[in-house]
Amino acid sequence: MEARTGPIDSSIMAVQISPSILSADFARLADEAAAVQNADWLHVDVMDNHFVPNLTIGLPVVESLLKATSLPLDCHLMIEDPDRWAPGFAEAGAGSVTVHAEAAKAPVRTLRAIRAAGARAGLALNPATPVEPYEDLLGEIDMLLLMTVEPGFGGQRFLDIVLPKIRRTRSLIDRHGGRVWLQIDGGVSVETIERCAEAGADVFVAGSAVYDSGDPAAAVDKLRELAEGAAASSSSS
Repeated sequence: MEARTGPIDSSIMAVQISPSILSADFARLADEAAAVQNADWLHVDVMDNHFVPNLTIGLPVVESLLKATSLPLDCHLMIEDPDRWAPGFAEAGAGSVTVHAEAAKAPVRTLRAIRAAGARAGLALNPATPVEPYEDLLGEIDMLLLMTVEPGFGGQRFLDIVLPKIRRTRSLIDRHGGRVWLQIDGGVSVETIERCAEAGADVFVAGSAVYDSGDPAAAVDKLRELAEGAAASSSSS
């Protein structure tokens, strides 16, 4: 499935679902990827046990996954020194590579290197990190990721305090032409996705809500249905 790369009409948000393999069975990653072929992306959480208190996977697993799935990989780097490592994920073939503003020392250079290597460039912000200081970087990114839990572990409860930040971010993006995707990550489920879509998010990372559901493909379809309904209702009101 080919990911969309063109500009998005901000008045009609195109919902995208990105299941996170953080909640998948790591011994069966190829099968787990195949179970969500109706998704738009496969979200890969790269953690180094330094920037966040968890250790997951690295570039070798990403390279193997690229051979095992036709879904584009949405690589979220929760690591120290992303300036050094991020371009390599793009060069390997990831469709999107996101780095954390809190960790990047040279974000503009790194974001440009990601794009130059052929991937979409994303910038992630932790729940307590304000979005406004990064408004000038909107021209350097293809996606802005707002964490809706503290990064590091799957299965956490959604933080409602981030909803006003999602709304403010949507307003910032719209003022700049609406070309940047607004992704949320953390606690996304059938209970929370509608609120996030109403607030302006259009790309949704869901881990346990998909892989703990018993039917990952059906869970993806349900999340998409709820988000599209909420986005349509919000845009018409």
